[in-house]
Amino acid sequence: MLPVLPFMLVYVIHRSIKHDKKAAIMIAMDVTTLFLILSVSALFNNVSGSNFGFYLILLVLLISGGLIGGAQNRMKGKVDVKRLLRAVWRLAFAGTGLAYILLFLISFITYISAA
Repeated sequence: MLPVLPFMLVYVIHRSIKHDKKAAIMIAMDVTTLFLILSVSALFNNVSGSNFGFYLILLVLLISGGLIGGAQNRMKGKVDVKRLLRAVWRLAFAGTGLAYILLFLISFITYISAA
């Protein structure tokens, strides 16, 4: 439930080995995205009382991949799969990061008000 910990761990390890701050941030973002997806789906299920959280995130990722792939195809005439996956994964980091903060606050406020 704390995706900040893997981010910090991967960042510190990669930065100490490679001494490249930008690459360390990018690798840490990529690793943390998986933890964010799992945490946000669990928080969504907790707040909404459903079991649809993971599937909703997966659906959003697939739709955004289709939209970005369609835009690449219109602009360049072909789809660069590597760039497509990287763009979707980085957008997933940003989107799930914001959703994590929002759902964590909602869950925390709900827990406090119920106690």
